[in-house]
Amino acid sequence: MTIPNDNLAQPGELLGLLAGGGQFPIMFAKAARAQGYRIFCMGVAGMVDDELAEHCNEFHRAPLGRVGKAIGMFKSARVRRAIMAGKIEKTLLYQKWGWIRNIPDWRALHLLFRYAMDRKDDTLLLAVIKEFERDNIQFESALDYCPELLVKHGFLTKRKPSPAQWRDIRFGWELAKEMGRLDVGQTVVVSDRAVMAVEAIEGTDKCIRRAGELCKQGFTVVKVAKPQQDRRFDVPTVGTQTIHSIYDSGGKVLAIESGQTIMLEEQETLDLANKLGIAIVSLNAEEVELRISA
Repeated sequence: MTIPNDNLAQPGELLGLLAGGGQFPIMFAKAARAQGYRIFCMGVAGMVDDELAEHCNEFHRAPLGRVGKAIGMFKSARVRRAIMAGKIEKTLLYQKWGWIRNIPDWRALHLLFRYAMDRKDDTLLLAVIKEFERDNIQFESALDYCPELLVKHGFLTKRKPSPAQWRDIRFGWELAKEMGRLDVGQTVVVSDRAVMAVEAIEGTDKCIRRAGELCKQGFTVVKVAKPQQDRRFDVPTVGTQTIHSIYDSGGKVLAIESGQTIMLEEQETLDLANKLGIAIVSLNAEEVELRISA
């Protein structure tokens, strides 16, 4: 694959990877290594998948609050460009003794008091980026290096939404965009134009499962990008686990935003959705309006 942006690192250069949980960091590391990049990874202890180490030139772990350690390791390795990828489970901080187990070092305390006026996802992740920038480490979007992970436009499965489900998609789309604007979450679960669940700190899968506890007649999951989406972090992501959560909870439809959503293990995800009878449609705001008015 050819990288079209001349401002990006050139193959052979070293990229830092600040990795959370899930498959996204693994897929990024595989794609970047295949293009000739070298990967120096700092994984968040207790979240990062052990498999990631196999796809990096050098791999280390640090607790969530050890921002100073991560910066120091990147500097020692002469990392100047870095990528952030993977799920950060903030819920761990709100469990009993969570802040004690993840005691922040002085760099983490600095970013919290200097840049983080609240504890929203965007605020915290931008604060992390600003703290690394103090040491001339610049974060870039993983999607600049592997844009093929972004989902294409159109019907992605054999099954398509019914007219009633299209109405739920439109209803949920507007709500999900507003929740994204407020930096609450990116997913809304709807049935018969009633909101069953809204994603917050728990994440998409638990949001879907909560909806399944409340709705036994099938529902539609709508997941969109935030209006102010910063592609350096928190890009909406779906995969096989999303499909399992929808099916196990009684859902029927997944609507995602084309060109703005990552689909992990795309072929496996679509094959699973077809097998389980889940409809997946990838669209944009303009098509949402057209589908309803047609």
